[in-house]
Amino acid sequence: MQRKAPNARVVVVGGGFAGLWAVRALADAAVDITLIDGCNHHLFQPLLYQVAMAGLAAPSIAAPLRHILRRQRNVTVQLGTVTAIDKEAAAVVADGTRYPYDYLIVATGVAHAYFGHEDWAEFAPGLKTLADALRMRAHFLTAFERAESSSSAEEAQAWLSFVIVGGGPTGVELAGTLAEISRHTLTHEFRRIDPRTASVLLVEAGPRILPAFSAALSASAQRQLERLGVTVRTNSPVTSISATEVRMGDATVRTRTVLWAAGVTASPLGRALEAPTDRAGRVLVADDLSVPGWPNIFVAGDLAAVSGPHGAVPGIAPAAKQMGVHAAASIGARLAGRPPSAFRYRHQGLLATIGRGAAVVDLGRVKLTGLVAWWFWLVAHVYFLIGFRNRLVVLIDWADAYWTYHRGARIIAGEPPRSS
Repeated sequence: MQRKAPNARVVVVGGGFAGLWAVRALADAAVDITLIDGCNHHLFQPLLYQVAMAGLAAPSIAAPLRHILRRQRNVTVQLGTVTAIDKEAAAVVADGTRYPYDYLIVATGVAHAYFGHEDWAEFAPGLKTLADALRMRAHFLTAFERAESSSSAEEAQAWLSFVIVGGGPTGVELAGTLAEISRHTLTHEFRRIDPRTASVLLVEAGPRILPAFSAALSASAQRQLERLGVTVRTNSPVTSISATEVRMGDATVRTRTVLWAAGVTASPLGRALEAPTDRAGRVLVADDLSVPGWPNIFVAGDLAAVSGPHGAVPGIAPAAKQMGVHAAASIGARLAGRPPSAFRYRHQGLLATIGRGAAVVDLGRVKLTGLVAWWFWLVAHVYFLIGFRNRLVVLIDWADAYWTYHRGARIIAGEPPRSS
């Protein structure tokens, strides 16, 4: 009797959109998959700012990877951090354990970057993980508490001055939500301060916010932010951040709360592959998403530098999903003895919410603003959440926030930021 050939071993590093969609796409393939991630959950990053701004609880936008993949029998989930990739021996090392592979998909994404000023991280938390979101939540909620206990009006105003650095979707969403919280959610809850006097400044180094959107939608987003009370300052690169102030050229803003939403840098595993990278450390992949010279290694998601017919493929969830599926298809093609096809990105639009009933949506020929765009944004995000429970909980929380301005996740967890 002829023995059945062993299944090909596929190691997927990263359980984000690219990695998870790659694993799912290989569900019926003759492969044994090992999914390795430093977290035990998949995170719906487009709504991470809502956790940071106390609108949603952390479990509402995350789901355990083991639960998501419990019915996929050809995958094993391992909790661990990959520290090395041995291309010659075809193995990855995670927490001291070697995992051999026939095919490897690296999808470890990006982290926030401070443009060489890593000391700014202490004063300006960024937003990429659930831990980041909880830290940012504690940071801005503590500011109101410190203002309440301040010994002078000047000190209180410094605590009530919020600066968001970066005018991309995350920065816009943080600014709009923070303005709504100070003007609606926290009213009547303090005795010595009026939260409505809080100032929210959105700082962008470029000429306009939401630079990936059309100029018209960018202008619309700025008008909607300003109606909420947000001050938008463009052409203002930040030159210094400390515990008490932010400097932009000759301008100085006294503030005790800075939120970082500008710039990303690739996961260190991109350089560990010893492949060509761009300035942000993203791997310059071949047209099938493989690493040049290594047809059995693929890079997907934000870690991959890919050019499409309209320029660089954006670092957004739909693009990461498409890359994950394509990397899986490329493995399937190689297993079948066929050459893999080139990756073709299908643009599905750009979305950014600004506040209650305010958003912008760029679908190419179709562009939406205001309430219609906000409804489109809401439906799209609920639809793409993983799990019926998460969709239901998010809908309930959003309905409650819409009618009452209430934010039930206003809990400061861990040690609050110091007042000095």
